[in-house]
Amino acid sequence: MDNAHDANMELAQQGNHEAFRLLMEQHTRAVYKLAYRMSGNQHDAEDLTQETFLRAWKHIGRFDGRATFATWLYRICSNCALDHHRSTGRRPASIDDEAIFNRIASAEPSPERLAVSSEVAARLGPAMEELSGMERVAFVMRHFEGVPVESIAQALGIREGAAKHAIFRAVQKIRRAMEPAMSTK
Repeated sequence: MDNAHDANMELAQQGNHEAFRLLMEQHTRAVYKLAYRMSGNQHDAEDLTQETFLRAWKHIGRFDGRATFATWLYRICSNCALDHHRSTGRRPASIDDEAIFNRIASAEPSPERLAVSSEVAARLGPAMEELSGMERVAFVMRHFEGVPVESIAQALGIREGAAKHAIFRAVQKIRRAMEPAMSTK
């Protein structure tokens, strides 16, 4: 990162609230995006984002710089999401189908593309719900956030091979769920 980020990191580790607030401002959007993709709804995403930063502040002294600060926050957010899903005993909510549809559809889609995109959107939410917590975190980080596999492994506290395998299993499950939509070209 840049010098200001590094300086804020050092000051935050010394207990400086303002420096930590600046770090929060810089990373809130990315953490919220991950939390939303993990939870599937705005309310839970806001709670998970808040919990992520509360835990980060509480444990800022444990940040040792082996991973980037963003990767460390992803790990905390992922753990918060997994804890939330375990404590509530329910699977993550479906991601908003309209948001998925808007990402899939092009600016001027043909009627055929609209039909396929609509079916893809209808199948993606339930397919994501069928993933285990680890698979969902790994898949979201890799394919929605573009996080490198090495950073996913660090964020989840697992070996790189295990992260690759979790992503692979998620892709396979989603591919099977999406096959009917993709074969209707």
